[in-house]
Amino acid sequence: MKKLILLSTLIALTGCAQSNIKRTDLALQQPPAFSYSSLNNSPSYSTKQRSILHVMGSEQLSEIAQQDDGLFPSIVNKVKQGVASWYGPGFHGKKTATGEIFDMNAMTAAHKTLPIPSYARVTNLENHRSIIVRINDRGPYIGNRELDLSYAAAKNLDLDQEGLGAIEIKTISPSQALPQIQQIAASQEKNVYLQIGSFANQKHALKLKNKISASNLPEPDIRSSTYKKSTLYKVQIGPIDNATKVDELNQQLAELGITDTQFVTESKQNQRLRATM
Repeated sequence: MKKLILLSTLIALTGCAQSNIKRTDLALQQPPAFSYSSLNNSPSYSTKQRSILHVMGSEQLSEIAQQDDGLFPSIVNKVKQGVASWYGPGFHGKKTATGEIFDMNAMTAAHKTLPIPSYARVTNLENHRSIIVRINDRGPYIGNRELDLSYAAAKNLDLDQEGLGAIEIKTISPSQALPQIQQIAASQEKNVYLQIGSFANQKHALKLKNKISASNLPEPDIRSSTYKKSTLYKVQIGPIDNATKVDELNQQLAELGITDTQFVTESKQNQRLRATM
């Protein structure tokens, strides 16, 4: 009887371990061979690690005294370095930890401890390219990886081919994120919109759109994006060019129970929005 109980326990533990296998390895679609040790030993990465982490420690967060707008006071302006991976096709259209639908073409990322949702500036320590991402998922859970980027975020950092890369993460508030997102969008001939929701079902997107329109708020529009057989319907308001108006709009949306909004960029050549701010 004791042997039977022990065998059952081992089977259960094995199942739990398998369930925690991180999605990134399934979604990378066999990137070029890459080792964490070779990353740490590369001259440019080692130099950056010594110059920055000598002060704050590789496993510690360094918090700048400034706190922005009282938003996330315990995490705004914290900096950490580590290794980033990415995930994409295998999870496009599935739910993230926030409950929203994962869009591999959106600038998002998964982190194990940062608040969700929140914003962060991510810098590739090899080429110094920086992007703004929204933390909306949990992970990664493999090795010493610090961040799991969406496919679009990884591509913008030139990490999509390598699969892994040395990065720095600096947490920022939404008000800090907006002007930087706008600057990046302008350089890419895109506009910034406030995304209210993203759905795999078009009826759900229409329902949310009608709810907002009936509340005397700027009328949103629905954009769709398709990858293979998976289509996402995104409810958006914009273009956004005024942070104060965004704050007011978010307060009004919160009164409707809508709190999980995010900034997204869309091509100017494909505008069909009926309201501007």
